[in-house]
Amino acid sequence: MSLAWDDLRIFLAIARAGSLAGAARELGVNHSTVFRRLNTFEEDLGVRLFERLASGYALTVAGEEMRASAERVEHEIERLDRRVTGRDLSLSGTLNVTTTDTVAECLLMPHLAKFHAAYPGIQVTLILDNQHINLSKRQADIAVRPTRQPPDTLVGRRIADLAFAPYAAKGYRKKNPGDLSDLDWLATDDTLAHLASSKWLKAELPEARIALAANSLLGVLLAARAGMGTALLPCFMGDPDKALVRVAEPVPAAASALWVLTHEDLRHTARVRAFMDFMAEALSGDVDLLEGRGF
Repeated sequence: MSLAWDDLRIFLAIARAGSLAGAARELGVNHSTVFRRLNTFEEDLGVRLFERLASGYALTVAGEEMRASAERVEHEIERLDRRVTGRDLSLSGTLNVTTTDTVAECLLMPHLAKFHAAYPGIQVTLILDNQHINLSKRQADIAVRPTRQPPDTLVGRRIADLAFAPYAAKGYRKKNPGDLSDLDWLATDDTLAHLASSKWLKAELPEARIALAANSLLGVLLAARAGMGTALLPCFMGDPDKALVRVAEPVPAAASALWVLTHEDLRHTARVRAFMDFMAEALSGDVDLLEGRGF
């Protein structure tokens, strides 16, 4: 029989999730569709690919062999998709852009509005995610993201350093004028433990009183604004906020950088190139704010 990519895609989703429900969520279909397609696929092949266990779906020996081959097919299809898209010379169509909630809230939105006015034929789909989206798998076309070191598979432009400094509400700081070690702190949780700012707080103030931990710097900002304690925040978030004051100078060890990135196969796509050129120029006007000199 000839193998269809849709069947292999469903097979890989089940193999990775270990369950029909997890595969259905990943693929955006219902549970019964995955169940039916898998059974038909196995019947057509004449071989069982998964053991149905109480704990989930486990690959058989035949399934393990198929997974290795299916992943090679997946890699080639993704590579072909990027290369074909990379030859698109049209300044129209959909552009998937991923960024963090903080960059979107405090920095990007006015620039996106101006981009739309300049290129009304390009529809931007904005993906807010504080974890890294995989551009190689076309989960997004462009990332506007803080990172010290982008992956080697991505190309783009380094816009500026991102300075971080401690901030607190004016009222909190007035009541708590002591050193950093004497303050209540607002921190990011373990999902953002990779951030340089998170590492600095754990290394320099290991005994700090943590009043609140959040899975987003935006949540930390809101808690600081409410007077719950001190937060180590990007200066582009803290400096413009009239409710906050800097508690100390920017912390070099907590700094990051802002990049506009795409996959190397997409960099010649007209709408990708237009967005990257436009956003690099627009964000260059924010360099003083990004690097902590807008104070």
